[in-house]
Amino acid sequence: MAKNILVILLLILTGLTPHAQPKATHDVYLFGYFKGGGTDGLHLAYSYDGLKWETLKNDSSFLQPAVAKDKLMRDPCIMKGADGLYHMVWTVSWNDKGIGYASSPDLVHWSEQQFLPVMAHEPQARNCWAPEINYDAGSKTYIIYWATTITGRFPLVDTTAEAKYNHRLYYVTTKDFKTYSQAQLLYEPGYNVIDATIVSDKKQFVMFFKDETRTPVQKNIKLAYANKLTGPYNKPEKAITGNYWAEGPTAIQIKGKWIVYFDRYRDHRYGALTSDDLKTWTDISDQLSLPQGIRHGTVFKVTATDFNKLIASI
Repeated sequence: MAKNILVILLLILTGLTPHAQPKATHDVYLFGYFKGGGTDGLHLAYSYDGLKWETLKNDSSFLQPAVAKDKLMRDPCIMKGADGLYHMVWTVSWNDKGIGYASSPDLVHWSEQQFLPVMAHEPQARNCWAPEINYDAGSKTYIIYWATTITGRFPLVDTTAEAKYNHRLYYVTTKDFKTYSQAQLLYEPGYNVIDATIVSDKKQFVMFFKDETRTPVQKNIKLAYANKLTGPYNKPEKAITGNYWAEGPTAIQIKGKWIVYFDRYRDHRYGALTSDDLKTWTDISDQLSLPQGIRHGTVFKVTATDFNKLIASI
């Protein structure tokens, strides 16, 4: 017992602890996600290779939701902007005409949360789900996009859709997170579509999204391409996921290979596919190690400097 106490004292004096997180020497990948119903807010996990993920802060919340009637923080999407801040958007409610927004210099200290009423001008809008955010360096503009059902706006092709939801994808733009454009249609493939995420690949933009069609069943992840961030995006290609229900894709390129993560929500597990060319995909789900209870979120890369500051702050 005395020997163990002496070891711990020596570790403390040298600035270490038995479970101290070593400093990163290269880029680190973070996964921002929610758990349960989304009432306790933002969770973060980290990885050095995109496969083995460990929780941060003992998997406790980094930010408690504070806006909208339901005060939820589901589907968080985080990106580092040209201004050096991390910008986050999220779903605040199952049935609301807006989304949540906040920013942070270090992922620990956050600005006051804002409610962005992006669909308030649409009387028949039912919801705003799974917002994401990208930056267009050419125009120095941020684009925020999400899925909304506007009752009666589009033909309800799938009459078995849950609660008659019939989503399409919409977006707004902003340069300063103070003024926003009016929402416009981003993608209309002719059927119910949600959970979009967009990545840049060479000179084109690639949209991963969920085909929400229930009859005949799809519930899978598809891709569409565009030459501009705001589209127009082409007709979708065939599904890249298999014979299971998948949603909430998030994609990143690691060492020249694309990895797309997605929630196999009926199976209560996460899946992942990898590809060199965004055409041929290999299932690597059995190589994944993720925090228990992880739900829809976003993977993003941070520098070693930012990661070390984050570790030092928690």
